[in-house]
Amino acid sequence: MILQILTLLGALGMFLYGMNMMSAGLQKSAGAKLRSLLAAMTSNPVKGVLTGLGITAIIQSSSATTVMVVSFVNAGLLTLKQAIGVIMGANIGTTVTAWIISLLGFSMDISTLSIPLMAVGFICIMSKKNRTKNIGEFIIGFALLFLGLAFMKDSVPDLESSPEILSFISKWTGFGFGSVLIFLVFGTVLTLILQSSSATVALTLIIMNLGWIPFDMAAAMVLGENIGTTITANIAAAVGNVPAKRAARAHTLFNLFGVCWALIFFHPFLSLVGKVITLLGYPDPTEMTYAAGSMVSGSPEATAALYGISMLHTMFNIITTCVLIWFIPLIEKAVTRIVKYPKNAEEDNFRLQYIDAGYLDTGELALEQAMKEIVHFAEISRREVGMIKDAVRETNHDKFETLRAKLVKYEEISDKIEYEIATFLNALSKDELSEDSKSKIKAMYKIIGELESLGDAGEAISRILSRKNAHAKEFSDEHVGNILKMADLVDRAYEVMTANLKAGFGGISALSEAYDAEQNINEMRNTLKEAEIVRIEHNDTTYQASVYYMDIVSKLEEMGDFMINVSEAIYRADKK
Repeated sequence: MILQILTLLGALGMFLYGMNMMSAGLQKSAGAKLRSLLAAMTSNPVKGVLTGLGITAIIQSSSATTVMVVSFVNAGLLTLKQAIGVIMGANIGTTVTAWIISLLGFSMDISTLSIPLMAVGFICIMSKKNRTKNIGEFIIGFALLFLGLAFMKDSVPDLESSPEILSFISKWTGFGFGSVLIFLVFGTVLTLILQSSSATVALTLIIMNLGWIPFDMAAAMVLGENIGTTITANIAAAVGNVPAKRAARAHTLFNLFGVCWALIFFHPFLSLVGKVITLLGYPDPTEMTYAAGSMVSGSPEATAALYGISMLHTMFNIITTCVLIWFIPLIEKAVTRIVKYPKNAEEDNFRLQYIDAGYLDTGELALEQAMKEIVHFAEISRREVGMIKDAVRETNHDKFETLRAKLVKYEEISDKIEYEIATFLNALSKDELSEDSKSKIKAMYKIIGELESLGDAGEAISRILSRKNAHAKEFSDEHVGNILKMADLVDRAYEVMTANLKAGFGGISALSEAYDAEQNINEMRNTLKEAEIVRIEHNDTTYQASVYYMDIVSKLEEMGDFMINVSEAIYRADKK
């Protein structure tokens, strides 16, 4: 008995691993396309629903889709209104797994093909082409999924030889509508434990196919699984920003509403499902007798029960979507009221905006999230230019010290943001990624290093100004004017660099603007240096003041170098 239970758990692990492997293979081969599809196909609620349906059907995990949607809302790639539509579609898309299992997992022994499929997958993985390797990973994942399903079916304890198990479950089925609620909670808890509604649905189908539970109790478990699957997104959103939390709550409201109406009309709903199954030429699953060993795999009765659960799962989500799609604005208002911004407090502009929900197990789909954070990093860094200009002009000691403290703070902020983004990229790098994604991650490491150096340069200029003041040296009006002109050129370079970052990998056709901006900074530096040497020769300035002045000019020129390095990194990553 213990060996059977351990085998069952191992088979379940194989099922989940196969599903994850299949999903990872697809994400790596089409990650960029999935990102662009999710961001583009949301112009109206219907498109959003179709997008969520399609992506979930592809990656075989509504949890992955909803977590991805939460992270995209967190990253500002989707609005809350767009996300609600995608989440609705994801709930429909997850029913595809139940249909695959019902159509293939029980009616035919597809596990006999699993080993040959693994051979095909292994041959593909040995290929030098990344796309072929990813397809091979998908094939092996598909084979493991159904091999795990076959082991699960075979390793379920024999109820005839162990009637105490049947007696234990039978106690749950004799409380009328109370039993419906018990199995609803059981389905919810099981999904929480497995973190996969697809795996729970597979177990539900197996248990019912063996006659452990009747059709109505299996239906209640499926309803509970729809609640359990919302927890994953809420866990992901727990450390996210307010829009991410709202997207997760919208997912919860959707499924709670669906379960409520399904419970209110539970028996009429099951009757409707039964009539649909009879129209397909099978017996009504709601009128059949279920007992241990009574369901013969492949018989019309067993097929009717399996199709009935899959049909119920599909109809539940389609009906709920068809009703709620008209109320997306109301759902948006509801979750906005439920999850509010802190009173009398603005969001911290210096914290991570887009990756504070962490690495969410969708490696190929997280690159856009990281890139948005890098753009945010660049925008924060650019504020230093204005502070530098203010600090150079300021003659009041106390006001200068305030500005200097800000520049020091921004240097600390840049260090912190660089570390957090690097940590995120490290977690991302541990996943199996395509070569294209690996190249982009290397470029991102380079970019955040250059942005951190920009923060160092701003803090270094504040120290130069502080030393100047400590030695009671003054800049002439011409000195101040020249530094401000140089800073304006640096600001222009920031503008070009940020635009290139926003364009993203593959979005830059040439670097002419970036090179022009850097060239203008270099020429200004050379011009100012030559003019200052002439002034020193004619004793038109004190030597020490000139040293401080030229040090600041040099630091501003260094900032231009860091920025051209950023543009080159993002441009060259796409050319590899």
